[in-house]
Amino acid sequence: MNTIIISILLLSLGLGGLCIKILLQKNGKFSGTCASNNPFLNKNGEKCSYCGAETADQCKKETNPGEK
Repeated sequence: MNTIIISILLLSLGLGGLCIKILLQKNGKFSGTCASNNPFLNKNGEKCSYCGAETADQCKKETNPGEK
């Protein structure tokens, strides 16, 4: 029972931290979410598979009407 309570508390703290970050960000958006902007994830300089942005560009797909 203690393990379940500790697990729920840790998950609540993690989700609470994300909520606070969203509230403190301008317009509630995370910037630089493309993997192509991260040099550790994209060592070959490939385009982003989600939006097609180059390594120096920002994400080109701000909103996708098909996604909820």
